[in-house]
Amino acid sequence: MRAETVVQLPPPPPPHGHPNQFALLKQRRFAPFFWTQFSGAAYQLSVSWLPPALAGLVIGALFILPFLLFSATSGQLTDKYEKTRVIRFVKNLEIVIMGVAAAGFLSSDVNLQVPLLLACTFLMGLHSTLFGPVKFAYLPQALNERELTGGNGMVEMGTFVAILLGNIVGGLMVAVPGVGPLYVALSCVLLAVAGRVVAQFIPSAPATDPDLKINWNPVTETWHNLRLAYGNIVVFRSMLGISWMWFFGAVFLSQFPSFAKEVMHGNEQVASLLLVVFSIGIATGSLLCEVLSRRHVEIGLVPLGAIGMSVFAIDLYFASRGLPSSPIMGLASFVAQPAHWRVMADLTLLSLFAGLYSVPMYALIQLRSQPTHRARIIASNNILNALFMIVSAILAGALLKADFSIPQVFLFVGLANAVVAFYIFMLVPEYLLRFIALIASRCIYRFKVQGDDNIPAQGAAVLTCNHVSFIDPLLLMAASPRPIYFVMDHRIFRMPVLGWLFRLARAIPIAPRDQDPATYEAAFEAAARVLRNGDLLAIFPEGGITRDGELQPFKGGIMKILENAERDGLNVPVVPMALTNLWGSFFSRIEQGGAMVRPFRRGLLSRVGLNAGPAMAAAQVQPDTLRARVLALQKT
Repeated sequence: MRAETVVQLPPPPPPHGHPNQFALLKQRRFAPFFWTQFSGAAYQLSVSWLPPALAGLVIGALFILPFLLFSATSGQLTDKYEKTRVIRFVKNLEIVIMGVAAAGFLSSDVNLQVPLLLACTFLMGLHSTLFGPVKFAYLPQALNERELTGGNGMVEMGTFVAILLGNIVGGLMVAVPGVGPLYVALSCVLLAVAGRVVAQFIPSAPATDPDLKINWNPVTETWHNLRLAYGNIVVFRSMLGISWMWFFGAVFLSQFPSFAKEVMHGNEQVASLLLVVFSIGIATGSLLCEVLSRRHVEIGLVPLGAIGMSVFAIDLYFASRGLPSSPIMGLASFVAQPAHWRVMADLTLLSLFAGLYSVPMYALIQLRSQPTHRARIIASNNILNALFMIVSAILAGALLKADFSIPQVFLFVGLANAVVAFYIFMLVPEYLLRFIALIASRCIYRFKVQGDDNIPAQGAAVLTCNHVSFIDPLLLMAASPRPIYFVMDHRIFRMPVLGWLFRLARAIPIAPRDQDPATYEAAFEAAARVLRNGDLLAIFPEGGITRDGELQPFKGGIMKILENAERDGLNVPVVPMALTNLWGSFFSRIEQGGAMVRPFRRGLLSRVGLNAGPAMAAAQVQPDTLRARVLALQKT
């Protein structure tokens, strides 16, 4: 492949340009890409079909080996070259691989068939190694931030549905007497050709680093890419979180055949049913992400997903450990027993929460990675995924050898998931904070946001808002797709529970200059540092929570922040915002008493809102002018 001049992708539509993620299937920037990757996933299990003697570790090792050898090179190629050309190259390679697979399926000579199908397994690993980085690097170029979660959810859903269909249809075709292998061989080749034809309609996606010099050494380049990722600690630890999800999922997927036979006393059809419910759960959870995230990259879903993964993995142990011994059952006998429905429900919900866990993490990596080396970071993520899957296979084997039952292995992994997830969320508090903000805006209040398009998607900005309650920062967090650093009253910062959360969020405490000059000056220096780093800074210019529900006069701190930004050579926009209908709720003060004294004084799930107005240039901002903007938004 060589570099070439390409046509820029068509600009994404406005943020509200389509009603939901399924509407992306009607748009050229997504639909051909979706069906291209769908066709690539559909036959992966069918192609991996081999005689039983060759199943297990050999096939797994052959499939994973290319990830370790070629991921670093794949990421570089994707960053250096136009992405649509890379996709078409991979689809051309796919046709060749399917030709090898067809020859293997049709060969009557076992001495030839076995090497061909083993070679095909390795080549399919190479195919996935090449396609993974370009697949996930294409999405953030084709979709805007509000579409990224839905787009990733569609891709995740499509992948598992395609694998499921490939497994079912391939199994039906190969069972046809006499001509089954021929049907499978022809289907694989035709599907590859169809995928290549559809790939021709994917719009061009320009190279993000066309001057990159390829380093062909996979060891040094992998280390270099991991260091690039580590430069953004949230991205790097999200990579570890995704790799843990693959560790977790690999344990269940690898044990399905044994679990179905030895624990559930079912035949191959029962094992296929377990795969079906697992795939349906993943697909459903992936699609739910856009709905639950309000079409933002909402990493608050990740702790929710982790909780569900542990809860239902642990319940799967209790649901399956006491099943009575019985002869091997077929599908009809299996589903006729009520105890088995709990097992299937656990598997469905476990995988559903895994979808909620993984999709926002993938979207976050895409959103927060530097475009110039995004594909290389994704390639590094794939290497970590492969390593974690290898470790998971070794650990599962060691546990089974130590006389753990399969349900006990599931219990161990479920408990380990809770420990690992808690550790990750303590390392990256943003996940936990977003989760708490999600709970506050969905379970305590019915929170409606208007004008959130006015919150800049990138670059430094100052968000200014009226101050009504003790959880105002959490509601602003829930409304913004980006992290926010808050300047807040030092007394709130020191509160027992909420203060711990705000310290976790690295909020900036401020005190009046005449009370604590050191804290006052340190707050403005910390605020300047936030803006220099290109982040969002939020302040409550009233200086404290309202005691009567009315908007108080704005203090001059906003002007000092803007003056410091100008000193640093920054022209920082100011976004006026107003919380509405929050006065009188549990976390606000009331005229007859303090806050947090009557839990249900406004009832459950009372309606509150946030209105964000157009950004003001720093030169336009004066305390009175800004207050007037916020007051107008408050009455909207």
